Amino acid sequence: MTDKRRSQQARTSSRRRRAVRRSSRSAAPQTASPNQGTNNTTPEATFAPKDATASTYAPADDHATASDTAPQPADSAQSETPTFEELGVAAEIVDALAENGITHTFAIQELTLPLALDGKDLIGQARTGMGKTLAYGVPLLDRIFDDAAIPELDGTPRALVVAPTRELAYQVSDDLTLAAKHLANFNDEHRSLRVTTICGGHPFEKQIAQLREGTDCIVGTPGRLLDLCKNRELDLSHVAVLVLDEADEMLDLGFLPDIEKILQQVPETRQTMLFSATMPAPIMALARTFMNKPVHIRAEGTDDSTTHATTKQVAFKNHKLNKLATLSAILQAHNRGRTIIFTRTKRSAADVADDLAQRGFLVGAVHGDMAQPAREKSLDAFRSKKIEVLVATDVAARGIDVDDVTHVINYQVPDDAMTYVHRIGRTGRAGHTGTAVTLVGWDEITKWKVIDDELDLNVGELDEWFSTSPELREALDIPDDVDERVGESRPVYGGAKVLSPQRKSAKRASRPRRDDRRQGDPHRRSESRSRRSRSGSRSHSRSRSQRRK
Repeated sequence: MTDKRRSQQARTSSRRRRAVRRSSRSAAPQTASPNQGTNNTTPEATFAPKDATASTYAPADDHATASDTAPQPADSAQSETPTFEELGVAAEIVDALAENGITHTFAIQELTLPLALDGKDLIGQARTGMGKTLAYGVPLLDRIFDDAAIPELDGTPRALVVAPTRELAYQVSDDLTLAAKHLANFNDEHRSLRVTTICGGHPFEKQIAQLREGTDCIVGTPGRLLDLCKNRELDLSHVAVLVLDEADEMLDLGFLPDIEKILQQVPETRQTMLFSATMPAPIMALARTFMNKPVHIRAEGTDDSTTHATTKQVAFKNHKLNKLATLSAILQAHNRGRTIIFTRTKRSAADVADDLAQRGFLVGAVHGDMAQPAREKSLDAFRSKKIEVLVATDVAARGIDVDDVTHVINYQVPDDAMTYVHRIGRTGRAGHTGTAVTLVGWDEITKWKVIDDELDLNVGELDEWFSTSPELREALDIPDDVDERVGESRPVYGGAKVLSPQRKSAKRASRPRRDDRRQGDPHRRSESRSRRSRSGSRSHSRSRSQRRK
């Protein structure tokens, strides 16, 4: 028997197993809203779990301290949800996940998998850190590997995941590669299913070489994907599964026109999944135009808070001249683990990271003025716990998918409520508890009140705390004997401080001009300019008199 014939038989056997799993899955009852299926063009059908907190931990005590933020076992909570195997996921994917301790689903995964495995279009909405990546990643891999409706893998992309930032694209690619560990290409048994990352910050030549070698799934950012399509190096005409991840962030970054161009490159007949923490009106309008009868899945009850119940939120007024001292005190709290500090601007991120490093903290930074290799070095160090403090801007932090971040500190108040939700969603993830601290400057009080009202945080009037306030030490379990410095000055991990464009311009302006360097006497240059001016005026007078004659 030839290898090709053996592969076809193996694939047929696998599809038979899939048919059995799907028949058993379809027999199970599902909880859906009464209006499911009433509209063929708009995503009105909404699934909701029986218990919105079934896959999370119980809310932390209102008086919890930083010592309560250590990860707790999730067996009792997640055992109430079905396993990936029970939902009919391919055995190869189930085994790969189990090897990394992932067996039971979270709420968004439990609701998404039965529909996504059947090829239906859907909109998945869940708070940050609730498992959206595997909610679409598992059915995506399952279908392109073992679905009779999708052609055999031949080296052209069968799946495309579009992410708003490079960091998120790499994180998604890592998760998909982990889940696809045991998936083999039936046309080439010696080659496993390939996941390729395509985003900016890396040479075109390397990515073009990867595409020419063949790939089965692409994870990329809109700009680089379009560039390769224009150069005819990327063929998306065979994509059967399309995913838009963090769609609300793409809207904020102005990527919707690029998304529409990408949609023109993929086939009209496809499965489309859109995932987001929030669902603004422009995203819903876009869904109506390019999705086919999508089902809107929301992995929490209608009365649930937008933020994690497992996250303790602390906010107080703090003068901007005292923010660094306060930050130093918070970073010395008992049982503080990995911490992300958010700033609004790239320059602020660079300055805060540099100031903390001068105070002796081992800190890294991630912002747009850093080169891509330096950003990746900082992120890798944070994930591997080489450093436990990371200063980041909002966009750069979208790819930080670390479950056990104990503290998130808003050094500056975000511009809107949804940015606040995304920021503090970095802690209290996947059942862990966490602490979110917001330092509100006097010029940021109005901005904070808008966030408080929109999210119904009910914080009310803010207390005024400083780095030495006993209320701050009690609220965050900070020792009484902390100092602003913890050691000798050190460089920021991942490279030297990066100058902002304003500082680069100022530095260029301070340099002497080339003429100044060549000629040291300014009076000589002035005399030569005046001689040229007089000579020019005399010649101009002569030409004018000649014209008169």
